[in-house]
Amino acid sequence: MPQIPEKIHELTVGQLAARSGAAVSALHFYESKGLITSRRTSGNQRRFSRDTLRRVAFIRAAQRVGIPLATIREALARLPEERTPTREDWARLSEAWRSELDERIRQLNRLRDHLTDCIGCGCLSLDSCVLSNPDDVFGERLTGSRLMAESPRPARGPARPRS
Repeated sequence: MPQIPEKIHELTVGQLAARSGAAVSALHFYESKGLITSRRTSGNQRRFSRDTLRRVAFIRAAQRVGIPLATIREALARLPEERTPTREDWARLSEAWRSELDERIRQLNRLRDHLTDCIGCGCLSLDSCVLSNPDDVFGERLTGSRLMAESPRPARGPARPRS
């Protein structure tokens, strides 16, 4: 991993990519989504402060556990401007994300446990399908494969045709 001398306080996008392990295109994407910021030189080149390394590490760690970028952006927005996330920040935010991650784990376990049942059905639209129709919520309203794309919601009478 290339070392950056201590006296250098700003990084080029290439240096940031090399040190963080993120592709240059990913860094540009993070910047376009407001996750990281840079300043422009007189030659219109991006320069990132050194603390951006920690922000990128924070972003990538959160992504690895399945946190959406919008949620990561909201979390980073709660920090004082341009402050590097600390271990305490990560602990607080990861605790807040725990229930969301637990729910995803439950959903993935359910998918894994019932995946072989779907091979027999094939269409995922049967009234009793535990993946596309958990607890037969669609069976209370209507039947048919058109319900597969709908999300479960409380019954409110007949469904209206979509235009």
